[in-house]
Order: sequence, then structure tokens, then C-alpha cells
Amino acid sequence: MGVTKTTITEGNKTDFPKVGDTVVMHYVGTLDDGSKFDSSRDRNKPFETPIGVGRVIKGWEEGVPLMSLGEKANLVITSDFGYGDRGYPPVIPPSATLHFEVELLQIKRQ
Repeated sequence: MGVTKTTITEGNKTDFPKVGDTVVMHYVGTLDDGSKFDSSRDRNKPFETPIGVGRVIKGWEEGVPLMSLGEKANLVITSDFGYGDRGYPPVIPPSATLHFEVELLQIKRQ
């Protein structure tokens, strides 16, 4: 239960996001069956959000700080760290495990 990170491409291994930092990243989100539900790449615009302040799902709050600058990784997030028993209708079904390919492009320090 929670979040599991698998590195695709190593980052610099020295710069990691901390609580309050703003991260800039590309991501592609899919469900267990491989269907895509969201993608910053499709919008050609990286996603930017502060980390550790409750603006994103718990799986991102815990998984992204494990990544170093420049890293590309797969985050597998169980429903208790995602959208829970309710899901996010109609896009994400109840109790869904989420799969994100995330690339950490920039860390803006607080």
C-alpha cells in the first residue's frame, strides 16, 4: 500500500525536492488496464505544484520527493494514496491503482 517508485532514467542524485519547494514536471497517468486518464505531455505544458502542502494526491506528495532533478520514474500509487474508495468520476474509478510516468524537470526552492 502506498507508492512504489521505479527509476527509468537516473537524475543527478543530489537535488531532491523538499516540503514547500515547487516542482516542475511532466507526467502521464494511466490505470491498471493501460488507459490514459491525464497527461501534461499531451498539453505540451509541464505541471507545476508545491510539494508537501496538500495540493496533490498523497502518492505524489510521498513519491516525487524520492526523485532527484532530471530523473524519470514510474510511480505506482495504490488507491489509499490516490483517490480512494470514491475515485474521481468519471475519469478514475473507485479504488483504482494509478500509474504515473513522471519526469522531474525543475525544483524551485522556497
